[in-house]
Amino acid sequence: MNLDQINSMDKETFVASLGGIFEHSPWVAEGAYSRLPFRSVEELHQVMLDTARGAKRSQVEALLKAHPDLATRLAVTPLSAAEQQGAGLDRLTPEEFERLTELNCSYTGKFRFPFILAVRGKNKDDIIQAIEERVHRSVEEEWEQALSEIGRITSFRLHDLLADVPNGEGASL
Repeated sequence: MNLDQINSMDKETFVASLGGIFEHSPWVAEGAYSRLPFRSVEELHQVMLDTARGAKRSQVEALLKAHPDLATRLAVTPLSAAEQQGAGLDRLTPEEFERLTELNCSYTGKFRFPFILAVRGKNKDDIIQAIEERVHRSVEEEWEQALSEIGRITSFRLHDLLADVPNGEGASL
């Protein structure tokens, strides 16, 4: 898919195509639709981020809560599963799984949303270290960090989905 195709979509198709970029939150794509056309993937991403950040606090909180715990044994979206597998979270030792489960519980108990981290380029040790450090932050600091991580995650997802080629030139993904 490329940007020209995105720019020519009706709202229903646009939301169906981009609604999964922000975890279980198609309202972000729906809100971004009114800003068509987009000149770049970066502009589309920024509009989607602005839509998410500009929502009511309860809606942003729902977005944060829509993210799965890392290394959970529960069902996750295909995008989340692929991202976690790439970081080796599907290959944790029983001890690592237990430690990450404990950290996830502590984190969620304190912040009331799951630990969110863009795991691309990271390994399981990086992830465990990050949650060990971040669980000690203030709620305000961690709210902002979680939104920043969502920005990284969604940027990866959009760039994976779209070829940033102006005017339909070049190959599309």
